[in-house]
Amino acid sequence: MRHYIRHPSGIPIDYRIDDVAVGDRDHLRNISHGGLCFWSKIALPEGAGVQISIPIEDPAFQAHGVVSWCRAAEACYEVGVEFARADDEYKVRMVEQVCHIEEYRREILERDGRSLTSEEAALEWIEKNAADFPD
Repeated sequence: MRHYIRHPSGIPIDYRIDDVAVGDRDHLRNISHGGLCFWSKIALPEGAGVQISIPIEDPAFQAHGVVSWCRAAEACYEVGVEFARADDEYKVRMVEQVCHIEEYRREILERDGRSLTSEEAALEWIEKNAADFPD
């Protein structure tokens, strides 16, 4: 049974395994309070310590975690990471909101043909959805 709600995303992600940079930038698949899942071009070992950096704000979101699982996908690997520190929860909350806002921005472009800046999308999304965003 899942303990946390997953939040969809296609946001870029950088990561290091045991303080060693790993390959090119990959993409976040989803994120929740307990951890995240991202696509990787290489398989990562279960149990490895991983430092995550998501460059969606300044400074970039940073979190420490442990690779919980890694499985082959079509042309890459899906990697599940469990957050290692409880103090990352507030930062995760902010990233979740940014992910929703970016998703909203893409949806508006596709559905209505309106191109919004991140700031414009944030203002609209907050006005429409902030009250209903889960605690």
